[in-house]
Parts: sequence; structure tokens; C-alpha cells
Amino acid sequence: MAECVFCGIVSGRTGADVVLDRADFVGFLDTRPLFKGHVLLVPREHVETLPDLPAGLRDGFLAAAQDLAVAVKDALGAQGSFVAMNNTVSQSVPHLHLHVVPRTKGDGLRGFFWPRTKYADGEAAAYAARLREALDG
Repeated sequence: MAECVFCGIVSGRTGADVVLDRADFVGFLDTRPLFKGHVLLVPREHVETLPDLPAGLRDGFLAAAQDLAVAVKDALGAQGSFVAMNNTVSQSVPHLHLHVVPRTKGDGLRGFFWPRTKYADGEAAAYAARLREALDG
């Protein structure tokens, strides 16, 4: 099996726009975001699904998710967030990851139709910097 792409990001071997860097967790921008500022939160330890997450990491994982949900509002002017996770089915990378997506009323996200977008050159780095600043504040 090829190396897990998220393990590559966690180790620094694979580049990513990191917004949250903690002892046990890393948050980085999704390269195919639902909306700009869409963050993926992963444990540093390779864990495939939520049921596999060790008990000692559960509270920290949720706390990091809360921090990211606040950051997308504060940094990006979102009205709220969409927080979701797949386990095995529809899980594009077999490494636990939680999506934190900025939302605004009328943004067009409906049900499970998830249109993807792209960042212009340099735009992802600017979004990541805004989110890091909100997390540091």
C-alpha cells in the first residue's frame, strides 16, 4: 500500500496549507474545498476511522474541531460552519479526517451535493494565514 497522503502532510514530507499544528492534531486546507477555507482536521497518529480513535485523543480532537469552527467564522466572515466526517464509505483517504467548512446563508450547499471549487495561485496560503491568525488570537 502506498503511503497515506495525510501521514505525509503530518510528517512534513507532503506540502499543505497548515492552519492548526498541535501535538496530536493537524488542520490544513482541503485542496478541493466545498468553499474556500474548508479545513481538514486529522490526528497525527494514523487512525483510519472514528471508532479507531484512541480514547486519549477524543477530547483533544473535538476541542480542535471547535477551535476550527470558531476560526472559520472569525477569520472568513462565515455565519456558521458545516462539520462532518465519513467512516470508510465515501472516505477518500483512509486516515480519519473531519471537515470544517465555512457556511453562509444561501451559499448553495444542499444535502449531500458537494460542489468542489479551486483556489487561485497563492490564494490558499492567504486563507491559511487568516485562519492561523484567528486560531492564535
